Amino acid sequence: MDLWQQFQVRASAAAQSTGGSSGGADGKMVVPKEPRPSSAPWKVEFSGEKPATPLLDKVNYPVHMKNLSTPELEQLAAELRAEIVHTVSKTGGHLSSSLGVVELAVALHHVFDTPEDKIIWDVGHQAYPHKILTGRRSQMHTIRQTSGLAGFPKRDESAHDAFGAGHSSTSISAGLGMAVARDLLDRKNHVISVIGDGAMTAGQAYEAMNNSGYLDTNMIVVLNDNKQVSLPTATLDGPSKPVGALSRALTKLQSSTKFRRLREAAKTVTKQIGGPTHEVAAKVDEYARGMISASGSSLFEELGLYYIGPVDGHNVEDLVAIFEKVKSMPAPGPVLIHIVTEKGKGYPPAEAAADRMHGVVRFDPSTGKQFKSKSPTLSYTQYFAEALIREAEADDKVVAIHAAMGGGTGLNYFQKRFPEKCFDVGIAEQHAVTFAAGLATEGLKPFCAIYSSFLQRGYDQVVHDVDLQKLPVRFALDRAGLVGADGPTHCGAFDVTYMACLPNMVVMAPADEAELMHMVATAAAIDDRPSCFRFPRGNGIGATLPPGNKGTALEVGKGRVLVGGTRVALLGYGTMVQACLKAAEALKEHDVYVTVADARFCKPLDTELVRELAAEHEVLITAEEGSIGGFGSHVAHYLSLAGLLDGNLKLRSMFLPDRYIDHGAPQDQIEEAGLTPRHIAATVLSLLGRPLEAMQLK
Repeated sequence: MDLWQQFQVRASAAAQSTGGSSGGADGKMVVPKEPRPSSAPWKVEFSGEKPATPLLDKVNYPVHMKNLSTPELEQLAAELRAEIVHTVSKTGGHLSSSLGVVELAVALHHVFDTPEDKIIWDVGHQAYPHKILTGRRSQMHTIRQTSGLAGFPKRDESAHDAFGAGHSSTSISAGLGMAVARDLLDRKNHVISVIGDGAMTAGQAYEAMNNSGYLDTNMIVVLNDNKQVSLPTATLDGPSKPVGALSRALTKLQSSTKFRRLREAAKTVTKQIGGPTHEVAAKVDEYARGMISASGSSLFEELGLYYIGPVDGHNVEDLVAIFEKVKSMPAPGPVLIHIVTEKGKGYPPAEAAADRMHGVVRFDPSTGKQFKSKSPTLSYTQYFAEALIREAEADDKVVAIHAAMGGGTGLNYFQKRFPEKCFDVGIAEQHAVTFAAGLATEGLKPFCAIYSSFLQRGYDQVVHDVDLQKLPVRFALDRAGLVGADGPTHCGAFDVTYMACLPNMVVMAPADEAELMHMVATAAAIDDRPSCFRFPRGNGIGATLPPGNKGTALEVGKGRVLVGGTRVALLGYGTMVQACLKAAEALKEHDVYVTVADARFCKPLDTELVRELAAEHEVLITAEEGSIGGFGSHVAHYLSLAGLLDGNLKLRSMFLPDRYIDHGAPQDQIEEAGLTPRHIAATVLSLLGRPLEAMQLK
């Protein structure tokens, strides 16, 4: 009898002795040839009227779901989906990701017991169903609004939010930490990490799985494979090809208790044999599972996770059965359950949209038509894309890189014009930066377009792989400064601080959309060191654009004076220059005429301009929409070293407060930050000895 026959016979005999009840009459596993079809979906009518939700009305917390039957859970999922569409149609927000996990959220909260059991949602914009089922339904009309619910899980919002997640790919690491802490504290709760919507394209997820396999700690990873990456990645011609797509076959029988015991029994038998035979038998076990499951299971098995799936993520009955079986196992170790879902599931307009209606403004539920406000100007993102296209038309070495953010960064426009020169690397900012560095070594001109807060994820690569080697990678930092409804997870507060401290980096910020186009041209022209420029969320101010939208390279390290005045100088950085100009206008009503200058560059700093402003004015105020340690710190440092603070100059730096500012309307956020034109004007009047007038400003 050969090794494979021995393996089958001994394992089957051992499994039968455990008394398992699932299988054929001869004690062998019965594997269906075809996957079980999903249950017929409940009929949902989408209109402007509030949907009838008789079952959901009785579910305020997960405990109210525990005794529901499978048909009732399916009805609850249908009502929950209708509720999400109705709510988000009134508020805007992340729609399709949440629609895709309705059945998953229902099944998880039916089987597990939060907040004792920990469910970590990654990426966080999948969490709307979770929020509704955990006591926050009555507040959903406030989501992403000032003083309302956050758009992502937030620990101080609810005990059911085990971990905050506004970025991506952190859930397995956090879950593993919670699982190890549970074991050290001798607790018995379950830990479930829900990762998906593209988050498996990031390296941290694999680092965490590798470590979880090594530690062999009991935890559950639910991989939500919706064949999409994170944010709107649709090209202008339709959906983009997914990055790192996982295998598609469907099966669920591997999760049965008997198969589990069969496998564990086989391991026990072969361990007794010992030596190389044990290793060979273990490999046979792995490949045997590969024959009846998805081909991708071997990857997860190699990392040390027990793989189940793929499973129909919209079949409540199957999800509940699998979760209950995994939950009942005494010591399963790390388990990965691969579910296949559809982003926007159940709402036809989302299913049909190129970006699946990922992030939406208010819309008509019956048609999905969004009520987008019309602006006479384009977004800064679009002006950046237009300028980059012009640079690429003039220079065939220009290429563009983004991290699953073609729509968010505007590079979908670039991709349509230059499809072979635009690279989507998935949610993998570390890789994006070093990939760009590699391109730069060969003489290309890479523009790496990443949100300010997302580049934080690739900072070591910026330092070690780009700046240290003085490679001319150009970083376009979108969403700089406050970002409104997305809140502190997406706030671009820190980029000036973390980029301007690097010895070789050129750091600049445009005052308006025309300046942005000139800075794109400037970055393209800088070919001996890295550079970056930041620009905000929102629309331009209506500045006169350069001919043909083709910028002209600026003199590096040189600012400009926009308005001449006396006694007081306002030195703005980036779009805060506009607030300085408005403050200057307001001060004229108080017979105060100030100088307004646009720094343009934080590094290299225009020391000649700073020295001139300090010498000719009694008061110098710097203004920026960034954190402490940024532009104002560089100005203060220079003035101190140059001895220009030894006299009578009054220097004040205005920047974002040293705390995180919660989500809300942009105007509310800038008011809370103390960076409105009124705040700037009040600061001027106070320094001129006119505090009463400062307090009376409106």
